[in-house]
Amino acid sequence: MKLDILAFGAHPDDVELSCAATIAKEVSKGKKVGIIDLTRGELGTRGTAETRDAEATDAANILGVTLRKNMEFADGFFLNDKAHQLEIIKEIRKYMPEIVLCNAIDDRHIDHGKGSKLVSDACFLSGLVKIDTKHEDDEHWQEPWRPKYVYHYIQWKNLEPDFVVDVTGFMDTKLEAVLAYKTQFYDPKSKEPETPISSKNFTDSVKYRARDLGRLIGTEYAEGFTVERFPAVESLFDLK
Repeated sequence: MKLDILAFGAHPDDVELSCAATIAKEVSKGKKVGIIDLTRGELGTRGTAETRDAEATDAANILGVTLRKNMEFADGFFLNDKAHQLEIIKEIRKYMPEIVLCNAIDDRHIDHGKGSKLVSDACFLSGLVKIDTKHEDDEHWQEPWRPKYVYHYIQWKNLEPDFVVDVTGFMDTKLEAVLAYKTQFYDPKSKEPETPISSKNFTDSVKYRARDLGRLIGTEYAEGFTVERFPAVESLFDLK
């Protein structure tokens, strides 16, 4: 199955918090989008790996993505090494995405920057003809495939975006997908320990950060991304 976009997140909810509105917008245009979570978020303070599994499924259904998969790497301890790179390469070659979205290049959680580099490196290596791989779902050797574009979404830190996507009209879908993670975010009835993302301020920030980026480009809402190489346009009139 070929995908247009494959979004990776170190943890379930990374993608939803950072680029879910962009994904919902592309899905509405008929694009095939997949999400791959690197870990089950088993070290998270609130909830369990099992509740995160169920929440991730609910969020995927809300976004209308074509597929969602979990690599089940070790939360907090996965590495950017050959073994992990090969597993990511297999997924890239299987789904042949034109665009890959991945974690912020630098962020508060160590898995975010680490996951960002792991996926980015795997995207490059996936195009090398002398790396042989077979996916667990197929007995045939895979063909090389390198995504055309690798974009990094923005997470906890307010990194300066290289470009932004107007997501006006898709914030309600994003917020619904985020709040599918009931164990993780603000719930005044919860008896679980407080975390940096469980406050009402954090939940509110999902909307007001998107509103602020929208303000800067003259729309209601936007999501920001950083790039690995210069974006190119054919004409000055392509810029909005």
